Amino acid sequence: MSGISIITDSTADLGRELVARYGVTVVPLAVVFGQDTYRDGVDIDTRRLFGLVEQNKQLPKTSSPSPEVFRSVFEEAVADDREALYIGISSKFSASVQNAMLAAGAFPEGQVHVFDSANLSTGIAHLVLYACDLVSQGRQMDEILRLLEEARPRVRASFKMDRLDYMHMGGRCTGVQALLSSVLKIRPIISVVDGGMIVAGKVRGSGRKSLDWMIDRFEDDVKRGVVMDDRVFLTHTGVHEDAVYMAARVRQIMPHMKEILETPAGSVVGSHCGPGTIGILYMIN
Repeated sequence: MSGISIITDSTADLGRELVARYGVTVVPLAVVFGQDTYRDGVDIDTRRLFGLVEQNKQLPKTSSPSPEVFRSVFEEAVADDREALYIGISSKFSASVQNAMLAAGAFPEGQVHVFDSANLSTGIAHLVLYACDLVSQGRQMDEILRLLEEARPRVRASFKMDRLDYMHMGGRCTGVQALLSSVLKIRPIISVVDGGMIVAGKVRGSGRKSLDWMIDRFEDDVKRGVVMDDRVFLTHTGVHEDAVYMAARVRQIMPHMKEILETPAGSVVGSHCGPGTIGILYMIN
C-alpha cells in the first residue's frame, strides 16, 4: 500500500487529540535534569517541568533525537512502500532537522524527505496539519514540498512571556534585565521570524495588556484580509484563562474562523519560555 507518512517532533505542541485525528507520528525530544532523562510529551509535561526547575533551581538541558532514533522512526514510516515526510523544529533552535537528514541518507533517494519548518511550537503544527490536508487531497510529495516552501514564511507566531527568569537561567538575558522586567512589569512579546526569535514588542502593565497587544496585531491582519480561516492556535504553559480570553477575542474579530485550537506547550518549549507564556499562531495568505 503506497502513501505518505507525516512525522513531526514534540516541539510542534500538537496535543494528543490532534495527533490522533490526523495520524501524525511524533518523535520526542529529550529533557535532561542531571542524570535523569525525560521524553518530552511522554514522561514529562510543563507542570512537572516547572516543579523540577523550582526543586533544582536550574533549567534542564534539552536534546534532539539522534540519527539512530530518526532512522528507526523512518523505517516504520516507509513500510508498505510509503514515503515519509518529517517536518521539524527550526534548525536555528535544534539539531533535529540535521539529525533527521543524516538518518534520511540511509534510505533510497526520494523515500524520506526532511523539511525545516523555520518555526517552533504550533507554528510547526500549522505546516504539519497543512501537509496532512494536502495528503488527504491526494497531492504528491513534490507538490506538497513546493506548497510547504510557499507556506513557511506565511506562519505568524507571537508569544507573551510572563517571566524572564527562565531566559536569564538559560543565558538569553542578563540578571538586570530580568529584575527590571519583574519590578516594572514589562512583558516581552517574542515573534518567530526567518527561523529565529526576535523581540517584537514590550508591554508594561497587566498581563491582559500583552494579550491585547497580540490580538491587535492579529486584528490588523484580519482587516487587511490576509488571515487564513482554517485554524488559529492558542498555545500556552498553563494559563487556560488567558486562552479563553484570547479565543473569545479571535471569534469576535473573525467569526468565520473554522477552528480555534487551544494546546499545551511542551516541556522543551516551556523550558525556554517559562510559566505564564501564551502564543497566538496563524497563517496568512
